[in-house]
Amino acid sequence: MPVEQPPLAKRYQRTLDAVAEYANKYQGRVSAVKLIAVSKRHNADKVVELIKLGHRDFAENYVQEGVEKIARVNLALENLAMENGGVENNICWHFIGHIQSRKCSKIAECFDWVHTVHSTKVAEKLNRHRGARPPLKVLIQLNLQQELSKSGVCLNELPELANSINGMRNLNFRGLMIIPEIESDFEKQRAIFRRCRKVLEQLNQQGFDLDQLSMGMTGDMAAAILEGATQIRIGTAIFGPRPT
Repeated sequence: MPVEQPPLAKRYQRTLDAVAEYANKYQGRVSAVKLIAVSKRHNADKVVELIKLGHRDFAENYVQEGVEKIARVNLALENLAMENGGVENNICWHFIGHIQSRKCSKIAECFDWVHTVHSTKVAEKLNRHRGARPPLKVLIQLNLQQELSKSGVCLNELPELANSINGMRNLNFRGLMIIPEIESDFEKQRAIFRRCRKVLEQLNQQGFDLDQLSMGMTGDMAAAILEGATQIRIGTAIFGPRPT
């Protein structure tokens, strides 16, 4: 009889299948969409289990939790390597939470991508603390619906911030990110993602060279992929409910 997959492996495969289905249906190619596993509040053991299944992109929302988890994952992979050849440590860590300026040094030191740059002050600090490492890949977070409870720049603030980041040596400006209001209607989901895509297209018409749209989570990833998402951020659908 076939061996039943553990719950995490099942959830992960279901998510991969869904992403592939939507990407093939809407964009004609699976490679256009990167699945980012949001490991917020899940322990390092789950991350390592997912790494063993072949996944490489993980996201954290909180700096201290993320820094500690990255260290634990690195140690676990080192131990695996010593025991049996292990798993290659080519993990890519994404920061997707609100950025406090006092935490910029840790973010710049420990993460490969930052999706939530929302001010020149934050960008300057990330640039300064990145130092001699490879340039930090960054996205500007847009707040197109002007929600007071969420970070992100409004459209009128975007040009100044985009131009500032573009001139920073230690930052690699790659695109935009959005966390829209929760919406169950598919066409309304599409509408806000379409707006974000058009903003990116307008920036490119102005001379930028941007290729990334981080948009879409479990409940709206189909609409996001349809409108051109290149990175989707999925947590619960992969890892299960977060510990309370």
